[in-house]
Amino acid sequence: MSKSFEQLKKQLNQFKEEKEMQDIIANLDARKAAIKESQRLTKQVKKAGKQSPGGLDCFKEENMYHSQKDIGRYLEGTSYMDAFEASKLDQEWN
Repeated sequence: MSKSFEQLKKQLNQFKEEKEMQDIIANLDARKAAIKESQRLTKQVKKAGKQSPGGLDCFKEENMYHSQKDIGRYLEGTSYMDAFEASKLDQEWN
């Protein structure tokens, strides 16, 4: 036993400090990972909410139905509207 009691005590304290520091770092890393996972989950939930069928604009009550005015504006000048008008003229002559 060449080491004195004071040297052993000093080594023991140093070992305890290193062990405490390793435990603190491990706890911090675990907390950071948990926070990151919870934030990632909330981002995924928000994204899924926006992409759900109920989240689309076409399924909202005010956008579900079109007025005759909107339909008329949409069809105005299209080829099938021209064909419809031409067929109406043909029916009038026959």
